[in-house]
This record gives sequence, C-alpha cells and structure tokens, in this order.
Amino acid sequence: MSAASAEEAFEQVEQWHPDILVSDIGLPDVDGYALIQKLRTLEAERGGSIPALAVTAYARVEDRTRALSSGFQMHVAKPLEPADLVAAITSLLGKDRGAATVGT
Repeated sequence: MSAASAEEAFEQVEQWHPDILVSDIGLPDVDGYALIQKLRTLEAERGGSIPALAVTAYARVEDRTRALSSGFQMHVAKPLEPADLVAAITSLLGKDRGAATVGT
C-alpha cells in the first residue's frame, strides 16, 4: 500500500495496520520525521510500534542520527538497489512480510 502524503500514511497505518512503514523523509506536506514522531504517540495496537525504515537522499551521519532518534529503526540512503531495500526490510522485520511505503 502506498500513500502520497504523511497525513494519508498516518490514516492508513491506523486503519490498515501494515507490518512495516517505509517512508521518505522529504515529503511534500509534513516531513518523514514528523510522521514517525506522530505515529510513535499512538498506542501499539493502533500503529505506535510499527517497525519503520527511512529511505532518503539525506545521507549524512547527522541525517541518520536524526532519523533514528525520531523513531525510525533503520535509515537507508538513496539511490539504492531494490535488493538492498528488500534486505533492509527483511532485516528490520526478521522475516519476509508486507510493507507500506510513503513517498519513495
């Protein structure tokens, strides 16, 4: 499932309960940092503990630190190979499961 904005992603996480969130940081309305921080305020059963992967062109050490401190469990810099994205998702989940993507 995909979402065009952070607000749409937030609504989808609450309704659909995906296994993982894969989000760009540079979103058109609210950035990925704000999205993950908002999600982390939810109760676990509503999506507050969803594993989250930041896929972004912001690739400096400071960007990785900010993504992780905001609530993402992993940070992957673009461009990346599809196999690398699959490996990151698999690693984050510990097994092969579905994913929701936002703005990637």
